[in-house]
Parts: sequence; structure tokens; C-alpha cells
Amino acid sequence: MNASPFTPEADVRDQAPQFVLPLVVRIERAAPPARTDALETAARAVLLILSDERSLGEGEWAQVMRDWQDARIRKVVRRARGAEWRKAEALPGITVTGKAAEVRVFPPVPLDGWPKELAKLQVSGTDLDDPEAPGDVDPGVPVLWMSPDLDMSAGKAMAQAGHGAQLAWWELPVEERDAWREAGFPLAVRTATPERWRELTVSGLPLVRDAGFTEIAPGSCTVVADHPALRSRP
Repeated sequence: MNASPFTPEADVRDQAPQFVLPLVVRIERAAPPARTDALETAARAVLLILSDERSLGEGEWAQVMRDWQDARIRKVVRRARGAEWRKAEALPGITVTGKAAEVRVFPPVPLDGWPKELAKLQVSGTDLDDPEAPGDVDPGVPVLWMSPDLDMSAGKAMAQAGHGAQLAWWELPVEERDAWREAGFPLAVRTATPERWRELTVSGLPLVRDAGFTEIAPGSCTVVADHPALRSRP
């Protein structure tokens, strides 16, 4: 691929029909998930639908996945609980479970053509917290580093983590993709220190620059995908 589909500059992607990848996070009033758990689960959900056999070749989702990736790579996270969540789970998709978080990802839909069960779900209200600071990450685990300079809702950050995971997936050689998938897509999401962030943004690792449709300014650098196989590229 040429220009990143996450950049704000106009290109041929803007001429194509626009689709969005829906993600729904389960947020029950009594037991909301931790923020980092939700971000990591959303990133894995994106990787799972990208690699699912239904998304590849002649699979039932393959054409819409191609149409989505030919346009801007939009992801929107909505929240659900109770009966709303059960209705969402009845639609074709993949439910991914983290430590406690549950996220369901669905095949892309037209920008203005959401299924009614998902269209009525709220985008706002995804302000999640981490009760405890996330722990250290094993050196062999891919890390999606979030910018320390941006204040994003959990829903927006989940979408950005998904963008970072997708860029890493696109840039990995086939054998590394296969190894990551077979391992269950281990990954971590962490916020970089300002000093580390400056290093990461010039490291050559996949960098998400948001198109600025919601919450943050166009061109904002949001995530760097630090996969060990990409770190060692010549």
C-alpha cells in the first residue's frame, strides 16, 4: 500500500465508497472493564477479523473487507450492556475476551448503513479507567505505544489501538503474521513517556496519524506499533 489510510491528506481512498469497522465493547454498570484491557482486546479483535478465513480469499466477508481497506480505514467503537449486548452478539461477528473486557467486532458496514441493532448504541460513555497501573511488558511482546500528548476517550483510544495493530499486520512478512496469529496475537498497549514517544515517532516503526474525524486534530500522531519483527528491519 502507498499512502497510509489514516492520514488526513486527500487521495484516491476518498473517492471510493466509505465503510466503517464496527466494534462494540461490553460495559455493564456494575463491572466495567479496565481501560488498558479494553484497548488490548479491541486491538486483538481487529487482528482476528483481518486474519479470519471469512475475510480472506472467497470468504463471506472478503469483499466487504477489501472494500473497507480500499477506502479510509475507519473504526467506530460503541458500547452496550444487557439486552443491547445480547442483540449485538446475535449479529455476524467475532467476540474477543481479554482479562475481563469483551469486545465484538463486525464485518465492515457502509458509513451510513449500520444495522439497527448497532446504530442505536451509544458512542459516548466509554470513559474507562485503570484501577491499577498496567504492569511491565515482556520484551518479546508487541507493544502499541499510545501518545502521551493526547486526551482520548477509551472508545477513541480503542479505535486507535486497532489502527496500530492493523498497520503492524500489514507490514509484517507472512511468516511473522502466521507466528503472531498462532500465538493468539499477544500484545500490550501502553502510554509512552514523552521522551520515549519522541524516539518512537522517528524510529521507522508503523505510526498512526489520525484523519481527525472525531476528538483530535487531523494529522495527530496517536500510536506507534512496536512489533519485535518490525523493530529489527534493516
